[in-house]
Amino acid sequence: MKNKILLYPIAFFLIVIFATACQAPKELVYRDFKNLKVEKVGFAATTLKLDLIYYNPNNFGMQLKYTDLDIYIDNNLLGHSSQDYQITIPKLSEFTMPLQIEVDMKNLLKNAFSTFLGKEVLVKITGTVKLGKANVYKTFPVSYEGLQRFTTF
Repeated sequence: MKNKILLYPIAFFLIVIFATACQAPKELVYRDFKNLKVEKVGFAATTLKLDLIYYNPNNFGMQLKYTDLDIYIDNNLLGHSSQDYQITIPKLSEFTMPLQIEVDMKNLLKNAFSTFLGKEVLVKITGTVKLGKANVYKTFPVSYEGLQRFTTF
């Protein structure tokens, strides 16, 4: 009987620990981009590579396994990025995510004028990412929208 009474507080404590440990992760914070390069030029499509800088506000590290993103500039589709890779995201710190974008050349001309002038443009990224920890992954939606000035052109 004494052992049963002792088990209730221990069980309650374990439930509280597991409930707080399994919190949904906070959204990663976009900081900047760097190293924009034209990788391959073609008539129908061009490949761009760049590094995105993000901050992880969570008290735990994660792994990024997959991205499937559409990138828009001033509400015109610039291109698509779909990558399968393993990136370790450290807790409470910045990390770099390399991104490869397949640019549709006919849409590039709609966007090029504003970016070449150095004008701020509305960048919108939608899609999904697969994040996880200890080889358990979950797909999360991505919806970013913000003004960006491209000074590297």
